Amino acid sequence: MPRDIPVGNGSLLITFDRHYRIRDLYYPWVGRYNHTDGCVQRFGVWVDGQFAWIEHDSWRRELRYKPDTLVTDVRLVNDALGLELHCEDAVDFHETVYLRRTLVRNLLPRERDVRLFMHWDLSINGSAVGDTANYDPASSAVVIYKDDVYFMFSACDSNKCGIDNWAIGTKRLGGAEGTWRDAEDGHLGRNAISQGSVDATVGFNVQLPPGGEGYVTSWLACGRSYKEVKQLTRRLFETGPDRYLSRTEAYWRLWARKEPFDFSMLPDPVADLFYRSQLVLRTQIDAGGAIIAANDSDITQFGGDHYSYCWMRDGALVTYALILAGQSELSRSFFKYAHRSLGDNPCFLHKYTPTGELASSWHPWMLEGQRILPIQQDETSLVVWALRKHFQAYRDVEFIKPLYHPLIIRPAQWILEYRDANGLPRPSWDLWEERRGVHLFTVGATIGALAAAAGFASEFGDADRARQFREGAQEMREAMLRHMWSPEKRRFARMAVPQPDGTYALDLTADSANFAVFAFGALPVDDPCVRAEMERLRQALWVKTDVGGCARYERDYYHQVERDRVDVVPGNPWVICTLWQAQYLIARATTLDELGEAVPLLEWCVRRAEASGTLAEQFNPYSGAPISVSPLTWSHATFVIACIEYLLKHRDLSAREATGAAPPAHVGGLAAEAIRLWQGGNQA
Repeated sequence: MPRDIPVGNGSLLITFDRHYRIRDLYYPWVGRYNHTDGCVQRFGVWVDGQFAWIEHDSWRRELRYKPDTLVTDVRLVNDALGLELHCEDAVDFHETVYLRRTLVRNLLPRERDVRLFMHWDLSINGSAVGDTANYDPASSAVVIYKDDVYFMFSACDSNKCGIDNWAIGTKRLGGAEGTWRDAEDGHLGRNAISQGSVDATVGFNVQLPPGGEGYVTSWLACGRSYKEVKQLTRRLFETGPDRYLSRTEAYWRLWARKEPFDFSMLPDPVADLFYRSQLVLRTQIDAGGAIIAANDSDITQFGGDHYSYCWMRDGALVTYALILAGQSELSRSFFKYAHRSLGDNPCFLHKYTPTGELASSWHPWMLEGQRILPIQQDETSLVVWALRKHFQAYRDVEFIKPLYHPLIIRPAQWILEYRDANGLPRPSWDLWEERRGVHLFTVGATIGALAAAAGFASEFGDADRARQFREGAQEMREAMLRHMWSPEKRRFARMAVPQPDGTYALDLTADSANFAVFAFGALPVDDPCVRAEMERLRQALWVKTDVGGCARYERDYYHQVERDRVDVVPGNPWVICTLWQAQYLIARATTLDELGEAVPLLEWCVRRAEASGTLAEQFNPYSGAPISVSPLTWSHATFVIACIEYLLKHRDLSAREATGAAPPAHVGGLAAEAIRLWQGGNQA
């Protein structure tokens, strides 16, 4: 089920499903640990002897954010109960505290006693073994803890601070469902303590005049000790939790709008999703620099694992979006994280935990009795490529200096060594993590990495290395055209498999990832081979239903919906694949009319987004419903990239059409162009 409204600050992440139930709670790292283990955290209301949990069909729900913030704007209406709830949720931008302000409106012309209940079903550090829950009379709060992780639950209304009622007990043991059942009669048992597999329900009373309203602001304070959560709760008592909400709202508006982009040439919904995408990206980035692919724990049910890891490929491309958007602190943080994760190795392995350790993997270290590297080479290449984009934008020489050898020179030298006799990369796994061979995406990314390393080496006065890297890039480019382009079919192979005689068996399946042949500078966008390939991909992979969008590749099996009419539905439509077509149209455009051809693809993403603005990985080709994880960090990053590339190209073409000069071919350097775009906006 999609996570419609994630809220976080880099150390604490809370995610909600479409029923407005909290499903994931990550602390103290984004992506580690999930203290709910994906279980439902319930929210319910009792009034006039009736009770309804928020997932009940009697509720009408609108789940959105306040514009340009990470503060939610949730409206819940229950005509049977005669109540309307307006909720604002946020994780404070600085403190590790989650807050919810619930304004309750009485829809009936008589006084009413309303009781709100929040049920917390925690499994601290991912395990329910050894947890303790107790009521703390000193703070009028419930505390759940284990080892060095503490959570304190309390609240304030207009008259007092502290919770009104609580229930503490066991869950999923001996037939016990949990304390949430206690709430359904409007009363909680006030048991003082429980240990083991425990849960807790806290209650708040709200007295409403006829047709009137009242509110309560509750919170979950997180810390590494009892003292820490107690002090944080005391500050909330003294300052007032609503001030934390208002300051967080102000902070995120400042953060999202700090760069003065001019979106006047794009539809307003596209601009809105651009700013929302930046904010959603931020919720998935750990304070230590790890960029997490997704934090939707429901995917665990599909494959026994999750997406709460950092793939360096995803991280590098998300970082490119951050670079273009002016979020230089976050891009620096990622490269520091990459440096720590790489250690003494010359290349990155499959994926990493939020703290930089090697994560779970399905890439073998031995295949057919032979030792192999369990890698996707594009991950190493794209980190080098993205670091170059960062430096082109910010020219922060002091930042680059300690990274020059470990994150640029050593990986680039390894790239040169990890080539076959023809000059192509040796086999590795593809970006989809399904096939092992020589992939066009990998080749394109690696040419971009060698060109990036050559640029760095030249500027650092390392002439011999600069020459070696430039020559390596050119040799690989020539080998790509010689061995991976089919003149007869007028298309590129997505994969070349080395044969004993030194030739390659080509896989000519249409694959959206082949956009890499121009995206990282391997070939110019106006090259006839690029044009033929991208037009072939659009024709073969466009989903020919009312939903539309581009599939990953022909007969894509991952979460496959259509198995028979693959001529109509070659695979489920993906956000990133659809936007790669948009990036191609933007890059190749030589007139404003041609540039406008990309706008419908941006608008396609707007239509696919949830009401809150979150984008999934892929969608049902018939209903348009989200499939797999949501939000997917890569989806939002690619939307940000495509939007800024559009703005840059529009500015360039507008100026050139005004002067009558022909625009040059696309040559990259967009990060530096983005800096000039902001400067122009500031001067204006």
